[in-house]
Amino acid sequence: MPVLAALADMPDPARAARAEAFERDLAGVFGTRYAVAVNSGTAALHAALFAAGIRPGDEILVPALTVVMTAAPVVQLGATPVFVDSDPATFDVDYADAAAKVTARTRAIVPVHLWGRMGDPAALAAFASRHGLAVVEDAAQAGGTSRAGTAAGTAGSAGCFSMKDGKILWSGEGGFVVTDDADLAARARAFRGHWLTPPPGERPQQHLAVNARLAEPLAALAHANLHRLPALLERRRAQSTHLLHALAGARGLTPIRSATDETWNHYSPLLSIGLPRPRAFADHLARIGVPNSTGTFHLIPCDTRPMFSGGARPPCRGAAQILERTLAIVLTDRDDEAGLDRYAAAITHASATWSG
Repeated sequence: MPVLAALADMPDPARAARAEAFERDLAGVFGTRYAVAVNSGTAALHAALFAAGIRPGDEILVPALTVVMTAAPVVQLGATPVFVDSDPATFDVDYADAAAKVTARTRAIVPVHLWGRMGDPAALAAFASRHGLAVVEDAAQAGGTSRAGTAAGTAGSAGCFSMKDGKILWSGEGGFVVTDDADLAARARAFRGHWLTPPPGERPQQHLAVNARLAEPLAALAHANLHRLPALLERRRAQSTHLLHALAGARGLTPIRSATDETWNHYSPLLSIGLPRPRAFADHLARIGVPNSTGTFHLIPCDTRPMFSGGARPPCRGAAQILERTLAIVLTDRDDEAGLDRYAAAITHASATWSG
C-alpha cells in the first residue's frame, strides 16, 4: 500500500518523492506543464495569487457566489476582494457588473466553479484580456469538468483545486495548482515552503511565505486516487443521475442541467426549488439528514459575510437569488444507491408536505 510505505519512511523531513511523483502525473492528467501540490485548496489559491504577483493594495474580482475560503487568501495577501455578481440564468460571472467594478488597482479575477459548474471560458478570456487581468481559477470542486473543450483549471494563469474529503479527487486534505507558466509554478512552489527553494535568480527566504507542503502520506493517497480518477468521476456522475432520476416528479423541484457545451463532473446534483421559502426548505432537509450547501453549510453570498459586508456597494442580488433557490446536494463516493434512495425519499416526502 502506498500510504503504508510512505508512513514507513517517516520521519524524514526532507523527503518529497511521493509529492513530486504526484505532481508529475497531475500535470499529465490535466494537460498542463506544471502542477504544484499543497496542503489545502485555500493554500493553492494563496500560493497561486502570490505567484501571480498579487500584493498589498491590489484589488481582485471575486464572485459573491462562493465560500469564504476563496476570498481569505486575497485578504491574507493584503489585497482587497471586490465581489461581483453572477447571472441567475447561467451561474456564470455577470461580466457587466464585473466591468463596472474594475479600477486602476484591479489585478486579477478569480472565477469560481461552484458545484463543479464551469462558466464560459471564452467570455472569461475576453474579459481578462480587455482589462489586463490575471485569471486564477478556484476550481476546488470542478476536477473533471470542462467547457467548450477547456478543462476547469486551465482557462487562465493558474487553476486551484482542493482534495478535501468529499472532493472527487480526495486525500483527506490537500490541494494543488496547475499552470503552464514556468515562473508562476516556481514561485508557487517556493511560496509553499517558506521560500527555502527560491526560483532562479532569487535568494532563499527573500520573501515571507508559508508552510503549505503536502505531507508524503497524503501525497501517496492522492496519487493512488489520481490513478482511479476516471472511475471516481464516473461514479459521481452515476450517483447524481441515480438521485435525480429518483427525484423525478418531486413537487416543486426541477433539475438544473449543464450547458450544452459543458462536460460537468456532477459534483453536486442541483435542483431549482420552486416551493415557498426555498432556503427554509433546504434548512429542513439538512435537519432530516439530507446534506446540502445552503441548509447544512449555510452558504450565503460572500459579500454579505460579516467580515466583508461593511462597504457601500449594493449587494450582489443575482448570487443571492441563486443561493436562495438552489438545492445542491452534498455527495461523497461512499454514498451507495440505498443511501441515495433514502435521500430521494426524504426529499420527495418533504416537498410533498412542505407549506413553508
